[in-house]
Amino acid sequence: MATIHFIGGEKGGVGKSVVARVVAQYLIDHSLPFQGFDTDRSHGSLLRFYTDFASPVIVDQYASMDAIVESALESMDKRVLVDLAAQTHDSLVKWMDESGVLEMAGDQGIAIKYWHVMDSGKDSVDLLKKLFDRFGSRLNYVIVLNQLRGESFEIFDKSGEKERANSLHAKIVNLRKLHDTAINKIDACSTSFWAAKNRTESDDSGLSILERQRVKVWLSNAYEQMHSVGV
Repeated sequence: MATIHFIGGEKGGVGKSVVARVVAQYLIDHSLPFQGFDTDRSHGSLLRFYTDFASPVIVDQYASMDAIVESALESMDKRVLVDLAAQTHDSLVKWMDESGVLEMAGDQGIAIKYWHVMDSGKDSVDLLKKLFDRFGSRLNYVIVLNQLRGESFEIFDKSGEKERANSLHAKIVNLRKLHDTAINKIDACSTSFWAAKNRTESDDSGLSILERQRVKVWLSNAYEQMHSVGV
């Protein structure tokens, strides 16, 4: 079954693009065919870090967004990965509603997963509620508690949305914190996570041996989380 993975969260700064990059690297390392799409016009992360696998799409232009579904239809074992920029939710919903995307996907045997990336703040919980209110059981959900953007998710735990997520059979995963120095070096040099853990002759990231080891450990844990949700 082809699967479209929307990596969202609506709020800026929650780490959507890092999650998209981890999923992309997981697919590459496991030799799973995929096509990436990036909706960020100015700071497209998939386009920057995984150029060979990604194409730009404009979220408020239907013809551009249609390419996401068309790509999924090309092969029934293909994954389609969409990195959603901040404040694209309303345009995405409008396109999905007016195009009958969920209905057509069901008819064609395409699975759709929405990854809601959260930091530890209340805004992320409020946006999750908005997502649940809008789609209910019509979507498959993966909730990512991104410890790169906060280590305590007590607000989410006590909000009632966690219970609601469980009732909707949402998967909840944790993306552990990676040492700030390592992630900063990776981003500064536009280094893929593969290059971050495997030193090459052309490497200029400045990552030390132990920093690379920390990336390996972090990525291994992230892969366990990805595997648990059936990427």
